[in-house]
Amino acid sequence: MQKLIGAKKINIAVFISGNGSNFKILVLDSFKKKSKYEIKLVISNKATAKGLVYARKFKIKKKIINYMNKKNAEKNILVELKKNNIDLICLAGFMKVLSKTLIQKFKGKIINIHPSLLPKYKGLNTHQRAINNREKYSGCTVHYVNSRLDSGKIILQKKVRILKTDTSSKLAKRILKQEHILYPKALKKVLISL
Repeated sequence: MQKLIGAKKINIAVFISGNGSNFKILVLDSFKKKSKYEIKLVISNKATAKGLVYARKFKIKKKIINYMNKKNAEKNILVELKKNNIDLICLAGFMKVLSKTLIQKFKGKIINIHPSLLPKYKGLNTHQRAINNREKYSGCTVHYVNSRLDSGKIILQKKVRILKTDTSSKLAKRILKQEHILYPKALKKVLISL
C-alpha cells in the first residue's frame, strides 16, 4: 500500500452486524476537514442490521453478504473490497469470525473494537463476565485482527470503572460511550503507520 501522498485518502470498509453506532462515529469522523480516510463501503451479514440506516443516510455503498456458506461469503467480500479499492477494514460489531485466508490477504490491515480490556474476556458476554468476576474495571480495546479470536496486537485501550450498581446493560452503555471516543483515535494511530 502506498504511503499517503498529498490528498490521497485511505479507503475503508466497515463490517457490521447490528446497531452500527461505531460505524456512524467513524463516518462522522471521516467527514472532518483533516480526515485522512474515507468510508467507501459497509458490509453486513444481516439485511436487518439497524446500522445500515447510516449507509443510506450518508450515501455509503452497502453490501449484504449471505453467510450460509462461509467460503462463498468471503469470496464475495474479497470481490467487493477489490472493486472499491479498500485499503483497511474496520470491524464494528461484526459477529462473524473471519477466516485465516481473508485475514492473510489483509494482513495488518484489519482492526476491531472489543468491549473488554483484552487479553481479558475475549469473545461474547464480556460485561456480565467482568461483573461476575468482581472486576474493578472493564473497558474497551481496539486491536489488530489475527487468526486467533481477539488476540491481535493492541492499538489502544480505555478503562471504565465497574460500579457496585452496574448491570450488564448499564456497563455496556458506559463502555459504548468510550468506544465512540476510542475507535476514531485508534484509527488515526493506525493510519499514521500505514
